[in-house]
Parts: sequence; structure tokens; C-alpha cells
Amino acid sequence: MHHFLFSYGTLQLDQVQLENYGRKLKGNKDLLKGYRIEDLEIADSEVIRKSGKHIHPVAVHSGNENDIIEGMIFEITEDELQATDKYEVSDYMRVIEKFESEKKHGFISERKNNNALINPTNPDSLLTVF
Repeated sequence: MHHFLFSYGTLQLDQVQLENYGRKLKGNKDLLKGYRIEDLEIADSEVIRKSGKHIHPVAVHSGNENDIIEGMIFEITEDELQATDKYEVSDYMRVIEKFESEKKHGFISERKNNNALINPTNPDSLLTVF
């Protein structure tokens, strides 16, 4: 099974992809409306080692269509999705969204908000919290 992963941060870095997936990912640029980027301080030493950064971007749902995040959509395997879950720290959760290309749905990591389990822009989409 394949998944589409929207990356707007460190998962676009070659060294992070090689560490997590053992390969460089191929993808396409895309946009996500209704979200903005905030900074998240990372405490996990392994994640800092892989990314080389202690501050990572995190998507925050704003509901404002003028807020846009630029990123890449990568096609990944089920095993690679599980590796992504292990890489992302507990402040993130996985969300299913529709992107500007309108061709694909994918996963983004969003800041946890009271452990919400429903996507605020699409109440029918369940979130997987990690």
C-alpha cells in the first residue's frame, strides 16, 4: 500500500530521508491552504541528530484560506509511513487533507491541539495522533 506524504519541513532534507527511509524520495511541489507554520522546539536528541536542527516547523490549522504552506508531496510505502511516525515527535499528529493540486490526498503533521481526533476542516476525516 502506498501513501502520499506532504512535507513542509525537515522530511524534505536528503539526510533525513536517507536516515529514515534509506533512499531519497521523489515528489512534486504542492500547496496547503488554511494552515500556517509555527516553530516547535525539539527535545528528542535522535531527531535533532537526523535533522541537524532543534527547531522544526509545525503546521497549525488556521482556517484562513490566505494562510498557505508550500511543500512537497512524496509517495511512500506503508513501512516508510511507520518510519515517519517514529521520526515525528509526540507534539505532532497525522492529518488527512486535500491539497491545492486537488489530485491527491496526503498526510501532514500538525501540532496536537487537546488531542483532537477530528479534522477541523473535514469532520468526516479521522486523524491519527502520534
